[in-house]
This record gives sequence, structure tokens and C-alpha cells, in this order.
Amino acid sequence: MKKIPLIILTGPTAVGKTALSIELAKDLNAEIISADSMQIYEYMDVGSAKVTKEEMDGVIHHLIDEVKPDYAFSVSEFQKRANKYIKDIDDRGKKVLVTGGTGLYLNSLIYDMDFAKSNSNSKLREELELELKENGIDYMHEKLRALDEDAANRIHKNNTKRVIRALEVCLDGKKMQDFSTELKYNENYQPIIIVLNRDREVLYERINKRGDLMMENNLIDEVKHLLDIGYDKNLISMQGIGYKEIVKYLEGEYSLDEAIEIIKRDSRRYAKRQITWFKRYKESKWFDLDKYDNSEILKEDILNYIENIFKNV
Repeated sequence: MKKIPLIILTGPTAVGKTALSIELAKDLNAEIISADSMQIYEYMDVGSAKVTKEEMDGVIHHLIDEVKPDYAFSVSEFQKRANKYIKDIDDRGKKVLVTGGTGLYLNSLIYDMDFAKSNSNSKLREELELELKENGIDYMHEKLRALDEDAANRIHKNNTKRVIRALEVCLDGKKMQDFSTELKYNENYQPIIIVLNRDREVLYERINKRGDLMMENNLIDEVKHLLDIGYDKNLISMQGIGYKEIVKYLEGEYSLDEAIEIIKRDSRRYAKRQITWFKRYKESKWFDLDKYDNSEILKEDILNYIENIFKNV
């Protein structure tokens, strides 16, 4: 069976994926599939650093503005929609470039993850649901945090079903994120994984500048608008970095300076977790952007790397 080449351009937040992905897509005759868990939502542009129509420069993007902020979008749904787009792009004779930094989304394409066949432990789930009734969701969410902090950070405590499911997975002996150690590669695709990185201090400075730029681009007005048109502050989408902090500022819990500093701090922490995640991709090629004074040379090096893999497939 023919494997579809899947060019994956990833890296931590603010490293510089967007502009490079568009230039690569032009040279490769590719369409872009976004693997970003926030850019999937309409109306959430500033806080997600969403690529603009002008920046796209004619390159077709998929899974941008795909759903409304109150839609309960999941990894399994990302996988289903992305698979459909990949087939369509390939059928039209174009290449597929997946770009974004949401590790679970990338895993759902790289590895053979069948969500429909995921195991469940009904007895354990019943025990957890009883524990929920007795102790409340705050207790259960903290229990999840003790077992898998990343899962607790991803799942809002009001999403009771997902909290219980995550606890079930953890207590059944597996962390939610440990896919790479237990899953085989997806036989439908030939992944070509390119990871962009920078010196940690340089990356953190870029993240801090992005936080300031979000304020200049009226993130506060964006959050106000979302609340004004009826989107609840407890939605999963509203738990994204930048959104929940501005909500707390608007409610008087944070000063504006505090909110901005927390956005920057949590973005830096997120970048650190992303880098740890991407290091698990053994079949990946890392490019240190600080070593390139010229973006054209960087692009040519990446294109040469991709071309060499195509020759050997």
C-alpha cells in the first residue's frame, strides 16, 4: 500500500513555525494542515497567534477556524478531520504539510491510535464516579493533577467526563501522553518530522515579546467580545493561555500587569513541555534557528532534507 508522505513542521510556541511553513508550502506545492489546538476555534485570533489571511499568501490552510469556541473538539475529532483532508490533498496531487505544536494532535497522525477501540475499565470508572459524588470535582481534578499534571492542565475541572476518563487511564497504568512508547507508526503515512528550536533564552525572549504584542493587538477586547456574545469563561477553549488570564483580569482577580506576566510565564512553561515532548520523536530532524542568519538558507536546508528522504522512500 502506498504511504502518503506527511511533512510535519513543529517546534515550541513562538519559535517561528508560521512564516517558514508558508514559504515551504509554496516551494513544495503543499497545502497546510494546522495542528494547533487553539487556532481550530473561530473568533480566537489574537490569543492563539492565528495565521492571518495576509500571512497565508494564497497557501491553502485546513483546520483553522474550523469550529465555534463552544464546540467540544477532541484529539479523535482532529484525527478524523485531518485524515480526510490529507487524503483529499494527496488525491489532488499536492503535498501535505502539517504544522503546529499540539503534541497530541501530531501523535494522532504519526502513530496508529484507534480512539474507537480505546480500552475502558467499567469497574474502575464506576468507582471513580462514586468517588466524584462523595468528594466533588475539585477533589477529583486535584487527584488527576497528582497523577498526570499535563492532563490536569489540559482538562478543565468542569469537564467532568474527561476528568474521570483521564483518571481511569492513569489508574489503569498508563499516562495519557505516553503514546510513543506503546504505539506503532501509522502505516498510512510516511512521516517526515522537522523540529525547529532556538536557544532557550532567545526563545523565552520571543515568547515575552509575543505576550506584549497580544496586548497591543487588543487581546482584552477579543476576550470581552467572546464573553459578550455568550461564550462561557469555563469552556475548554477559554482555558487556553491568554484567555483565562484576561478573564481573571476582567473579573478583578488579577491586575493587568499580573495577567500579562502569568501569560508570559505559562507560555514559557508550555514551550519547555513541548520541547520535552518533541524529543520523543526519534525519527526527527532538529534545526537550530539561531545558527541561520539567512532564512533562505534555512529553507533550502530543510527542502534538501525532505528531498533526500523522498529519494529513499
